[in-house]
Amino acid sequence: MQYYIKQQLFSWKDRFTVKDARGNDRYFVEGELFSFAKKLRVWNAADEEVLYIEQKLWNWLPTYHLYIDGMEVAQVKKEFTFLRPRYAINGPDWDVEGNVWEHNYTIRENGRVIADIRKEWFTWGDSYVLNIQDEAHAELALGVIIVIDCVLAASQNASS
Repeated sequence: MQYYIKQQLFSWKDRFTVKDARGNDRYFVEGELFSFAKKLRVWNAADEEVLYIEQKLWNWLPTYHLYIDGMEVAQVKKEFTFLRPRYAINGPDWDVEGNVWEHNYTIRENGRVIADIRKEWFTWGDSYVLNIQDEAHAELALGVIIVIDCVLAASQNASS
């Protein structure tokens, strides 16, 4: 499945829609406005919550927990590196490969592609194309991609 994310500019809280290849709304992502840690909820088109993402506070490196149906299914943690950012994904045996800074990377499980992400250029705001190979992994892969984007955005905001 191919999905598209275009983040909303000038929003008071994180809010964006994930669309399919035909331009239909597939998922809705919204963050909590008054929260010390980043908390995001993802709903499907039937208005059912399919994913909850919560940042763990008081960690030296950003760590996020992903929940489906109230059960923790993954933890995404930025690893300490000097050059390129790396992420550890605990839960599924997934690896992130490629250039995360440029939003051009692949998520793999034992060499098999789960999803690949690339940034659309010449658009207003940040827009991404997500190719998720297996619909069964769609929500979890979307969650990992959202977490990586949150960490990158936070580091860019901190440096400016």
